[in-house]
Amino acid sequence: MIYQFLATGFEDIEALAPLDIIRRAGLEISTVSITGENTVVSAHGVGVVADALLEEVDLDAADMLVLPGGLPGSVHLDECVPLREAIMKHHAQGKPLAAICAAPMVFGHLDILEGVKATCYPGVQSQLRGAEYTAEIVTVDGQFITGRGPAAAMEFGYAIAEHFLGAEAVAPLREGMIYNQLLASL
Repeated sequence: MIYQFLATGFEDIEALAPLDIIRRAGLEISTVSITGENTVVSAHGVGVVADALLEEVDLDAADMLVLPGGLPGSVHLDECVPLREAIMKHHAQGKPLAAICAAPMVFGHLDILEGVKATCYPGVQSQLRGAEYTAEIVTVDGQFITGRGPAAAMEFGYAIAEHFLGAEAVAPLREGMIYNQLLASL
């Protein structure tokens, strides 16, 4: 199971686009509210009903932890002690971790990015302690998948799906969602 964490002020597209792509790929992903409430309000005032509350899930059993960005959502994720503890356990076990936009700062604040290539929203890179900032749309390095910001949301979702299924298996999904055609037109 992949868990994606929702905090008040999360960036809408950075949560919902990857969630959609991962589910279309046939992977199990569950949204988890860290607020104590099922409905979490995004940075743009959209209420999203999470699949579960943080206290209801077994984070040790997760295959991947995913952090959408946005402000103040990323700050709330960074302040969530049970989430920080789960991230540290996952890191120690070599399990995959993913974050986009401002959320990679959570990894930086935990000092787990030493020597890792990572990307994030411009201006947040100083929070990625120890990382080699790439400024790429999406960077995959070892157990980390990081995305730059809202425009990277789909590529971030595909990268997560590819981590579990491989690029060849995800290629038809990219094609079916007309993503490749979009890229070709740029």
